[in-house]
Amino acid sequence: MLRRSQLYVPGNNQKMLRKAPTLGADSYILDLEDSVPEANKDEARRTVVRLSEELDWGSHELCVRINPRGSIHFARDIAAVREAKRIDCVVVPKAEGDCSVVHERARKKVMLIIETAAGFVSLRKMVRSRGVTAISFGAADYAASVGGDVSAYQDNGALKTIVVAAAADAGVDAIDNVFFDLVDLKGFRTQAETARSLGFVGKQVVHPSQVSPANDVFTPRRSEIEWAQEVVAAMGVAAVGRRGAVKLGGSLVDAVHFRLANRLIERAREAGLSV
Repeated sequence: MLRRSQLYVPGNNQKMLRKAPTLGADSYILDLEDSVPEANKDEARRTVVRLSEELDWGSHELCVRINPRGSIHFARDIAAVREAKRIDCVVVPKAEGDCSVVHERARKKVMLIIETAAGFVSLRKMVRSRGVTAISFGAADYAASVGGDVSAYQDNGALKTIVVAAAADAGVDAIDNVFFDLVDLKGFRTQAETARSLGFVGKQVVHPSQVSPANDVFTPRRSEIEWAQEVVAAMGVAAVGRRGAVKLGGSLVDAVHFRLANRLIERAREAGLSV
């Protein structure tokens, strides 16, 4: 499943919802939480379910971010999403502890967003909840949860490394947090490049202008694919000679490089590139 870009779309904005399928994101998150005022929650829920069926979303992943547990809208959101056949995944904000109940009730895949101190300290248990397919991190809500500053967590390498490790240990995707500055596309790309180097497979985005850069950053480059192919070929020769490592372009490559190369080739194929 490609999740290079996950575009949030307000669930109460029909104009934006109708335009969304044309914007080129790999995955769409129709939002019932933060972008929808309290007075519009019920209407947004009905709109999201209706347009999930009416519009042509192609083969793209279609998700709905519900309201958090403890909200009066939580159960209503899950009940509505459960009946919507085209919706693939439920996104759980402010996720904490075992979230298996969401999968059991909604009968959909689940994506968790770490946005509280309680969520972070229960991360390993949380990511192993039934039905979880991906996790992400919300810097603003997390900063509010611990009484910190958003800027300190927006690019917090230590915290992001733990998120990636938990995702890898559980065998799910790690998706990088949103970048709030809609004008600074250079900054967006820099943050995305760093996230990719840490092991994230994609980025959540909040504006159509961020979709293309996200897709570009998280798509393997031709030079990387060529390197991966050379590694696979070289390790094949090494295996014939019963060697565990071989020199390639002045560097030593071994089993770990072979695994990295195969993973990169797999990502390239998922992106539709010729390999």
